Parts: sequence; C-alpha cells; structure tokens
Amino acid sequence: MKIYFAASIRGGGIDPETCREMMRHLKGHGTVFTEHICEEAGGRDDRDPDAEIYERDIRWLREADLMVAEVSTPSLGVGYEIGKAEEWGKRILCLYRRGSPWRLSAMIGGNRSLVVREYRELQEAFAHIDEFLKSPL
Repeated sequence: MKIYFAASIRGGGIDPETCREMMRHLKGHGTVFTEHICEEAGGRDDRDPDAEIYERDIRWLREADLMVAEVSTPSLGVGYEIGKAEEWGKRILCLYRRGSPWRLSAMIGGNRSLVVREYRELQEAFAHIDEFLKSPL
C-alpha cells in the first residue's frame, strides 16, 4: 500500500514527535512517501525550491493509493492536497486533535467524501488509521 501523509509544515503545525509516531504507525501498513515532513515540521522545509517541492509532492500524491492528513492546524498546502486527492478519487482520512486551538474547517468537516475522525491521544488516532486502512475501498 502506498500512503501519502500530509500535515502542516510551514504553518508551524504538527509537532515533530507526534509526526514521527504517526509516521511509524503508517509505515507498518505500507510505503509512506512523505516521511521527510517529520523532520521539517515547524517550518523548516526550505531546503528545496518551491517548484521542486510542488512537483515531487504532486507526483507522490498521484501515485499514492490513499491519503492520511493531520488537519488540526490550518494549512493551505494540506487543504490543496486534500482537494487534489479528492479530485483524483483517492480515499482520504483526516485526523483532527480535539483541543486544538483552531476549529476544523467546514470545508473538511462538512465534506462527505472525506473520512474525518477526532482523536485526543495518539492511540486513538492509530485506531482510526487502522479502521480506515482495513475498511473496503
């Protein structure tokens, strides 16, 4: 299984340790294209030119079987990727941490094409991931 994992990077979103734990869990289910984002969480993804990042990430998203997005922190990039994944018919799981200082966007929460699950602890997020990956296409 090929998985595209998305989370806020430049917006200072997901903390690196949460990202690493989610990444470890996802890697137990298949290949995760975006493993680098855990090292770049908090806005440190400026190593490559923007055009290269865009082309690489779009290529990976197109190749992925499905998408898992951590959406607790607003992110233009993650929203864009979710829109593209939906356009291309990908299955999409959006994980939102209860207690986040930001409300979940109505464009995510109200979209019936997405599977949106809330979690408080990582184990709860892992259970949502497992359920999503085991559900029929």
